[in-house]
Amino acid sequence: MTLDEFFCIGVTVTLGSHRFEPEAIKAFARKYDPQILHLDEEAAKNSVFGGLCASGWHTAATWMKLNLETGVEAEGARWAGAGPAPEFGPSPGFKNLKWLKPVYAGETVTFTRTALAHRPIASRPGWRVLTLRSEAFDSTGDKVIEFESAVLVKAE
Repeated sequence: MTLDEFFCIGVTVTLGSHRFEPEAIKAFARKYDPQILHLDEEAAKNSVFGGLCASGWHTAATWMKLNLETGVEAEGARWAGAGPAPEFGPSPGFKNLKWLKPVYAGETVTFTRTALAHRPIASRPGWRVLTLRSEAFDSTGDKVIEFESAVLVKAE
């Protein structure tokens, strides 16, 4: 088995779906993004979005939660290569984050990831950077968020 096969390069994996309930939207907003359009249903009706909607950070955090719950085994990839199994480490970050469409209260969003590529890290022998395309779609199929993320992987 190669690392490309293990990481399932080019394969889109569905991480799961999440329904953004009004009270959960407000609770997240009170703690992390206290804008009125995330906190108050009446005030949100008069906002640019016309209704209560989830913080983009709430949407991104939900992607992360589902991504970690799914793990690499979701693609059916169990390490069968030479040497120890690859070990996932922390993320060095993300780029090109776009909140493309509001996620309104009551909306169910489906989250995905696609492994794009991996490369060795010259300054850390034995470690690689795996890049992912991270996306989520509402119930009409419209994309609501996208970003490119990365994760460090210890792999010989």
